[in-house]
Amino acid sequence: MRAVFLDFGSVTRGDMDCTALERAISPWRYYEDTAADQVTERIRDAEVVVINKALLDRATLSSANRLKLVCIAATGYNNIDLTAAADYNIPVCNVRSYATPSVVQHVFMLILNLSRRFVEYQQLVKDGGWQRSTHFCPLDFGIEELLGKSLGIIGYGALGQAVAEIAKAFGMRSLVAEHKGQPPRPGRIAFDEVISQADFITLHCPLSDETRNLISRREFELMKPSAYLVNTARGGLVNEADLLESLSSGRIAGAATDVLQKEPPVEGNLLLEYPQPNLIITPHIAWASRESRQRLLNQVADNIQNFFQNKPFNQIKSD
Repeated sequence: MRAVFLDFGSVTRGDMDCTALERAISPWRYYEDTAADQVTERIRDAEVVVINKALLDRATLSSANRLKLVCIAATGYNNIDLTAAADYNIPVCNVRSYATPSVVQHVFMLILNLSRRFVEYQQLVKDGGWQRSTHFCPLDFGIEELLGKSLGIIGYGALGQAVAEIAKAFGMRSLVAEHKGQPPRPGRIAFDEVISQADFITLHCPLSDETRNLISRREFELMKPSAYLVNTARGGLVNEADLLESLSSGRIAGAATDVLQKEPPVEGNLLLEYPQPNLIITPHIAWASRESRQRLLNQVADNIQNFFQNKPFNQIKSD
């Protein structure tokens, strides 16, 4: 029985313990990365394939005659053709809630950096502004407290709920958005109402045909000029051109994103050229604490072990 991990380098830099994986199935072949034209050959004889961002399409799956299980080392699964996998009777599973502590901490790191004007004050110190200051405390940039501010949460799964819990500790009021265009259920608020009322908006929904460009010009025009947008979900949720225009024109106060529409941005990205400090960009690392990545691998191992023992596992069903 053989197992392959096509893009193991995306989850480790030699700092992960693979004991659980080796116990679940062996032998393994771990590839640092796999180009599109290498996938077919590398999975040809595999019974278990693990991917993070590598793509598995219908043509590739059709040539994997021994394949029994595909494990996605992530929660999102838009990089595999689920319909084709179902047609070839290949179960697909993902990992869930493994990165919640890491992502939630990153969300509030971004919120605090924006509200406390960390980037500007750090640069002021580096440029000697504090050293030249007449007073002990330079007040060059306005600082805002989170107490009493409203936090709009778009996507209220495990991550959204965990964000709401931490928001309580800061004295924030959470506004949980209903799906766009849908009447609000109990405990939810209409999408447009959340967009227009929130001081901070944080995104925690998956990328799909329905959510692509969820935040575009229309939504930016609804937001308060003092509002901030935080995206640690998927780059495609936000129209990047509209975000850039909204920042440049002062339509919103600022934004922070851990994700871009194309990653890595090897061909550049218009947001990377924006020069002002009210946009913070981090390189898709919200999920990536060492503890989070270890939980991910251990859950992959659990999925494999449970599958072969005919126990429930995190199977994804095609629509």
